[in-house]
Amino acid sequence: MDSGLYAAYSGLLARTQALDTAANNLANAGTNGFRAERESFRGVLAGSLANSGLNASQIGRAVNDFGVLGSAGLDMSQGQLTATGNPLDLAVDGPGFFAIQTPQGTRYTRDGAFERSPTGILQTRTGEPVLDTQGKPITVPTGTVLVGADGTVSVSTADSSAIAGQIGTFTFADPTALSAEGTNRFIPADGAIPLAATGTMHQGALEGANQDAVHGTMQMILVQRQAEMMQKAMTVFNNDFDKTAAEELGKV
Repeated sequence: MDSGLYAAYSGLLARTQALDTAANNLANAGTNGFRAERESFRGVLAGSLANSGLNASQIGRAVNDFGVLGSAGLDMSQGQLTATGNPLDLAVDGPGFFAIQTPQGTRYTRDGAFERSPTGILQTRTGEPVLDTQGKPITVPTGTVLVGADGTVSVSTADSSAIAGQIGTFTFADPTALSAEGTNRFIPADGAIPLAATGTMHQGALEGANQDAVHGTMQMILVQRQAEMMQKAMTVFNNDFDKTAAEELGKV
């Protein structure tokens, strides 16, 4: 019975974590460049019992030690591209992140809603410079801005045309090297080296979240029902414990 109670508690804990993840995904379904988190679970047989004999005591010990664990990882699949007509809105089709300079250091994002600062620096809507392939800010002169598929920025005026720089897009050999910082920004792990990405840049478009509201709502309802089932299971075990205590302790 102890093992059953702890198994129900472990399941409730995992489903509660999954419910938080599903709620966060749904809340950011309209956030540019958002990457949803997907939960995963490690069962008892994939963990502490994988290389050992299966006997009752080992199973009970594994379950009592919460052998069913939940975790979440970033889903790096592509979000939908939506045309905006703004020449400084950029979207990456394929692998790659924009690099931006923040007070905390370089961060990476798929949100390409950029603008030109009063001094001509290409920046995010919150004023953080967008970096080129060498990790330097890009100065965009006044004029008609054209951005090529490789991120090359050229500016045309009535008299001339010049290349202002090349917007960098970066990726990492290990997909788990990035962790979420806020809604659509990512921080690399210590020692992770950014590599040149091969995605295609689209001017006048933005990438949406890779989580749509319909599927996000369905997932949250499903996880919520599963959590309720685990709560009911715990209630059953608690009632059994109360019954045992009432019937047996009086005989002692």
